[in-house]
Amino acid sequence: MEYIIFLVDFSPIRPEPGLMLWSLVFFLLFWFLMSKYAFKPIANGLKVREQSIQDALDEAKKAREEIAAMKSENEHLLAQAAQERAVILKEAKEMKADIIAEAQEKAKEEAQKIIASARVEIDSQKIAAVAEVRDSVGGMAIEIAEQVLRKQLSGDANQQAYVQSLVDNAKLN
Repeated sequence: MEYIIFLVDFSPIRPEPGLMLWSLVFFLLFWFLMSKYAFKPIANGLKVREQSIQDALDEAKKAREEIAAMKSENEHLLAQAAQERAVILKEAKEMKADIIAEAQEKAKEEAQKIIASARVEIDSQKIAAVAEVRDSVGGMAIEIAEQVLRKQLSGDANQQAYVQSLVDNAKLN
């Protein structure tokens, strides 16, 4: 029954000096054990995590800077490539113009050579034709003269008619 009286008399809200002492001892012991075995490893883990996050942020910043530098370098290289392309195209156009001009000059020279050669050939053929015509005319004249001389005609009119018939005959041949 004593136990029952003690339990009836017990109130957790009412402070008792013995209970407070033991609660304080257990709380300090619990706090000591937690600080030794829990708080320090948790704090160290948090520091490690904080450091790894900071390292990751630093690496990300460094990577962004490198990307910006690469982007700038790429833009510079693209600009340089565009300039080189323009220079190459300009040189190619100049070479094209030079080749065309040279080809035109050679074509003109060849045309002049062909024209000169044709003129020389025309002149030589003309001279040959004139010579042939002279020979032909001279031969006909000689033939006509021979025939006129061989045939003696009695009258002047007959001789004129005969010469005219020979000339007409020579034109037909």
